Amino acid sequence: MSEPGSRLRRLLESPNFDSQNYVKQLSQQSDGDRDLQEHRQKIQNLADETAQNLKKNVYKNYRQFIETAKEISYLESEMYQLSHILTEQKSIMESITQALLSTDKDETSKEMQAAFPKESEELKQRSLTSLLEKVEGGKTIMDTPGRHLVYNGDLVEFDVDNMSPVQKVHAFLMNDCLLIANWLANRRGAVKYKYNASYDLESFAVVNVKDNPPMKDMFKILMFPDSRIFQAENSKIKKEWLEILDETKKNKANKERGKKEEEKPTSPVRAEVSTNPFDRDDDDEQAEVDESVDLGLEWIQELPEDLDVCIAQRDFEGAVDLLDKLDEYLKEQPLTPKVKDLRGKVDERVKQLTDVLVFELSPDRSLRGGPRATRRAVSQLIRLGQSTKACELFLKNRAAAVQTAIRQLRIEGATLLYVHKLCNIFFTGLLETAKEFQMDFAGNAGCYSALVVWSCSAVKMFVDAFSKQVFDSKESLSTASECVKVAKEHCRQLTDVGLDLTFTLESLLVKDVEAALLSYKDVIVEASKHRNSEEMWRRMNLMTPEALAKLKDEMRASGISSFDAHTGADCWVNLSYTMVAFTKQLLSFLDEALKLYFPELHAVLLESLREIALVAVQHVDYSLRCEQDPDKKAFVVLNAAFLHDCVLPEAERRFQEAVGKPAKQLRELRKSTRPVRVNPDSTTSLV
Repeated sequence: MSEPGSRLRRLLESPNFDSQNYVKQLSQQSDGDRDLQEHRQKIQNLADETAQNLKKNVYKNYRQFIETAKEISYLESEMYQLSHILTEQKSIMESITQALLSTDKDETSKEMQAAFPKESEELKQRSLTSLLEKVEGGKTIMDTPGRHLVYNGDLVEFDVDNMSPVQKVHAFLMNDCLLIANWLANRRGAVKYKYNASYDLESFAVVNVKDNPPMKDMFKILMFPDSRIFQAENSKIKKEWLEILDETKKNKANKERGKKEEEKPTSPVRAEVSTNPFDRDDDDEQAEVDESVDLGLEWIQELPEDLDVCIAQRDFEGAVDLLDKLDEYLKEQPLTPKVKDLRGKVDERVKQLTDVLVFELSPDRSLRGGPRATRRAVSQLIRLGQSTKACELFLKNRAAAVQTAIRQLRIEGATLLYVHKLCNIFFTGLLETAKEFQMDFAGNAGCYSALVVWSCSAVKMFVDAFSKQVFDSKESLSTASECVKVAKEHCRQLTDVGLDLTFTLESLLVKDVEAALLSYKDVIVEASKHRNSEEMWRRMNLMTPEALAKLKDEMRASGISSFDAHTGADCWVNLSYTMVAFTKQLLSFLDEALKLYFPELHAVLLESLREIALVAVQHVDYSLRCEQDPDKKAFVVLNAAFLHDCVLPEAERRFQEAVGKPAKQLRELRKSTRPVRVNPDSTTSLV
């Protein structure tokens, strides 16, 4: 960069640069439009140079960008897993703390009830009566005998969807239900609240809501499929609500369990005696079966509620563990009415759990994190016996992820650079998907056919994007051959995981590659005919030794090792410009076409080579027949011999080495040419 340009760059990059003062000073110092135009050009050149440097840096470091994005994605997945582990640890610690507190409170309450049993019950009932007098529509609550108040307090209800405050409420927790009353804006006498709803303690589950400022001190009441969220005044009151609700629910469950056990041995109703001995045997057998299945265990009684809590807290592993534990317990047990009833309750929770896991795998969810992010939901669906559904959802999720990645890939720069990015994104994603599939569905061999079908459809989607950029944009044959070569190399990497999609890729590309070959063949034929029309049959003069040396190197690289025999002194070549140009084009076309070679294109490629060679053969034959000048005719004979003895055999040899089959059309064309007679007095012909 020149000194003025460097000075201008330092001025614009200075931290104290003021654009308005700079323009003002520039307009005062300039003599006219010419100075302003020159200064504008300098700034424009500096901007172009900066943009070019920025683009070069981006192209240089694009692989690092991709690797950094992958690392960030993996880190996000690991952070999510770490957060899940910490949440589990926290819930375990809270459950231990609550268990210790409930034990202490149970002992304290038992001591108080033993000291003041009657007064305590009467006091609670009087307190409930006095409070419910302030609730409009709450008088019927006291109709149930034995109902008394346990805890009450003000709460704020929030909307479940958008977490916005809805209304202020007052909650009354009784020994068998929870009553919610709304605050009245216009109070009438002693009435402060209006009845809203009441819920039986067995009909809902209580879930702690994690603090996320400003949303804190909240807990959720789950009445599937509905739910309500409440906010306490502070963390202390929230903790009291959670502890007392849990303790009250347990007390009610224990009380009902105790009543059932007391009613079993002493029944006031005398059973009718049947005179049919077969009926008596059936009744005895049924009674024995009912008694043999013990469903009074605490963990079985609380199983539906525990499943609700696990689903709400997204503890999918815990929920499936509980289901496996129940299945193991009931595996050898007979199917009694009680077991059927329990199974019905559990099946409802299984359906809810399945719906949540299906939503976790839906394409509408975030696709970041790669295939490993779906492992948790897939593994739990497989444990639930939904391996087919898990396979279908996993592949749909990955298809959406691949499609999104291809759609987000920016089309800029050279075509080959875009193809490198496209192949890296697509085939890397396909490889990771196959590895994750093998890990998740290792024990489900029947799902592997779905992976193969999905992989073929994904390759079709890749070919659509590939062909649109490579073939529809009319790129040169050399560019197209390099792009196809890159795609095939990436596709072969899938054989590491047992996927060979090369045939599928080639079959989808055949149509576009064939069209590209035929189009480029037509271009070469037209160019050769145009050169032939201007043929003067003169020796080629390259003017400088450097140019001659360069041509020799090109011919040797093309496989014409005997080209030195056709060169003369003083930079002359004993061939015409047309023959040299034709040789370059034919062998270059053959090289690029062999990179694109598929077995399905064998006949097309050979016919294209024959048509190109036929143009040169017919041109030489026509010149031999029509040329009257003996010197020019002898020069035509030299060119014909070069075509017959050097160019066509080299094309045959290279084709057979690359393909493994002889080029029959080229061989027949060469054999059909008769030996050239150099006698100028006789009629000389090539074909």
